[in-house]
Amino acid sequence: MAFLLKRLPATARPLATLNRATFPLTARFLTTPATQVACHNEEPTFLQSVEKYYDHAANLSEVQTHTLAHLRAVDSVLRVTFPIEVENGKYEVIEGYRAQHSRHRLPVKGGIRFSEEVDLQEVEALASLMTYKCAVVDVPFGGAKGGIKIDPSKYTVAQLERITRRYTMELCQKKFIGPGLDVPAPDVGTGPREMAWIMDTYAQFNVGDVNAAGCVTGKPLSMGGVRGRNEATGLGVFYGIREFLSYPEVQEKTGLSANMADRTVVVQGFGNVGYHAAKFFEEDGAKVVGVGERDCAIYDPNGLNVEDLHKYYRANHTFRGYSSTATILDESTKILEVECDILIPAALERQIGMRNVGNIKAKVIGEGANGPVTPGAHEALEASGKIVIPDLLLNAGGVTVSYFEWLKNLSHVRFGRMNKKWDERARSKVVALVEENAGRSLTEAERKAIVHGAEEADLVYSGLEDTMIQACQETRQTANLKKVDFRTAAYVNAIQKIAAVYEGSGMLFMH
Repeated sequence: MAFLLKRLPATARPLATLNRATFPLTARFLTTPATQVACHNEEPTFLQSVEKYYDHAANLSEVQTHTLAHLRAVDSVLRVTFPIEVENGKYEVIEGYRAQHSRHRLPVKGGIRFSEEVDLQEVEALASLMTYKCAVVDVPFGGAKGGIKIDPSKYTVAQLERITRRYTMELCQKKFIGPGLDVPAPDVGTGPREMAWIMDTYAQFNVGDVNAAGCVTGKPLSMGGVRGRNEATGLGVFYGIREFLSYPEVQEKTGLSANMADRTVVVQGFGNVGYHAAKFFEEDGAKVVGVGERDCAIYDPNGLNVEDLHKYYRANHTFRGYSSTATILDESTKILEVECDILIPAALERQIGMRNVGNIKAKVIGEGANGPVTPGAHEALEASGKIVIPDLLLNAGGVTVSYFEWLKNLSHVRFGRMNKKWDERARSKVVALVEENAGRSLTEAERKAIVHGAEEADLVYSGLEDTMIQACQETRQTANLKKVDFRTAAYVNAIQKIAAVYEGSGMLFMH
């Protein structure tokens, strides 16, 4: 069973209201205990927060009102339900969603999550954020998001495969997936394994499509994935914060230098994003002093070994017992309030709200998760002289490298395959000339370091670094020009870029 909504005239409604009226669902409003600890009841939901940030930036964007109304609404939403046999002849009805916020560029792009917290409002909010995120980093996609309302830990691998494939079949039948239509990716509760199932299912329904591998990103390398995708979001967080710390106005406001060797870092969330962000900061000389997860948090002012801690956590699913010198915080959100220079909330939305914002001691807050700071808390942080680097900019590394993977799948060739040896031969000739004129030969190690041609991972890292630096510089420029914070500046840039596409295309049947 499936329900499909298309955009109605802007004067008829806000689409989100129609959607929730059409589907009599139990509204969650993203207020699970984990997302309520920091927030008062009257604080906006995640979707309301995204809309509030958007509305504030829209008023400063100098974009026409009808274009802003068009951009604010969600284009299409798909809701599906289907039965799955779980055991001994028993069946469960599974509920899934896919939202496409804006098709100003195709394909649309966004992850698929497996979580009991998935609902219509969540996928709408995340799809909206994906649209703005892609625009900020100049990735030519529209925004989308999807999810299946299950706890993956309660199902066997075989059951998860059947659920994933059936959900993908529904997407195929409703034209909500395809290399030129809608390209999913991993999200909470999903990974390369699920993406491989999605790609294989799509290929079965689209025999002869030579670009079938491009229907989804985040795949295993053996099935067309790209090197560097797994760590991309965490690496993008590192690149973004490092870039902002190089700006004189940020250094003056925070009292921090660009030298990472002097910085202390706290990460909330030790999954893919949090772990890799912590790892790259540690490799650059920073000291990771705290890490938070679901059941508890760990704090050591002398620094934690990120790799050892990650191995311990993966084996034991807790930080308890890791070290006798570190402090265990039973209330895991308290890790947000410890002394540090850089705080990276990389777990859930609404982690810093009006209940705890006054206790935040970090000078820089880098949003590795989507929506970890509520609008009221954001204003309070900015008013107290702290720097907030927003989610739609900072955690865009994942979609950036997903774009690279999609390009690889459409071109059917590994990055570096065509030019690596050519580059190495050219460099070898330069090295030989230098050796001849210098009167000495380089060692083998020196020669390899200079001559080495770029591998796929080298090119992916380079492309991601350039993308993040460019996006940060554009955000900084707009913030200085309009005298606004970095979040507002990033939204203004996104709105203006998307509006340029809408208005340039003429928007068919708009008038």
